Amino acid sequence: MNTEISHLTLTAAELLSEADSQRIRAIRSRRWLIYPRAKQVLDRLNLLVDHPRGTRMPSLAIYGDSGMGKTMIMKRFRDQHPPSFNPLTGRLKTPVLAMEMTSRPGERRFYAEVLTLLGAPQRPRADIAQMEQAALRIMDAIGVQVLVIDEVHNILAGTYREQRIVLNTLRFLSNRLQISLVCFGVNDAREAIGGDVQLARRFDQFTLSRWAANEQFEMLVTLMLRNTPLRHPSVLTAKSLRRILQVTEGITANIFHLVNSLAIQAIESGRERITDEAIEKWEPEFDADAAFA
Repeated sequence: MNTEISHLTLTAAELLSEADSQRIRAIRSRRWLIYPRAKQVLDRLNLLVDHPRGTRMPSLAIYGDSGMGKTMIMKRFRDQHPPSFNPLTGRLKTPVLAMEMTSRPGERRFYAEVLTLLGAPQRPRADIAQMEQAALRIMDAIGVQVLVIDEVHNILAGTYREQRIVLNTLRFLSNRLQISLVCFGVNDAREAIGGDVQLARRFDQFTLSRWAANEQFEMLVTLMLRNTPLRHPSVLTAKSLRRILQVTEGITANIFHLVNSLAIQAIESGRERITDEAIEKWEPEFDADAAFA
């Protein structure tokens, strides 16, 4: 690789030939970075897809503050296992079905969401038993191996009775279809899943903790900089790394926002690098208590 662009990945280096506006657009777009912590979660998730069906299928609960990258990991996992159609058998296979827990969960709303994802027509007057049977029939036919539920902490928005019903529904689906469950949520989700002891025992837990001043954080920042199309390398001191942690509070989404903002400033100013001085002067536009998807 040309020494002038050796600080970049091949994909980022290719963007250097684009106009500044296109580079800025690329920086602002959501892009996936395979940092070690995310890869660790994805490796665990992929094991569930290949797990032989049986009783008490293994499941995984992934917790973390808003903005720690849970939804991005969920979407990456879903995209790695897209639906496929076999023209010889005429069958559709969907190994991973991903949904978001409704804001006020209940059995009817849960099955309505599942049927919508499955593209199944719903009769307005269908009762819950009919909706349940339709969901079971279709999920079994398309070979769902893993049901992914994002925002699982929304279960807590329901009454105690509604919470119990939804948790029983999840356990029933796992038992009946012999599928694994994957739940993503903020730390309150522990309480939601813990409302059903039998269900909770099936879940291994993984916590996406806020970033701290360690080697993993340095690797994350280095990876981000290598994927940011600036013409000159950005060499940051330990003081700058501590400053990044301080102003972002260790939240992944905030760290991306800071680096992207400074990268855009670097292009617009012609400096083409992120400097220690720029990091020291940078002030967050977001409220420290705001939630990020």
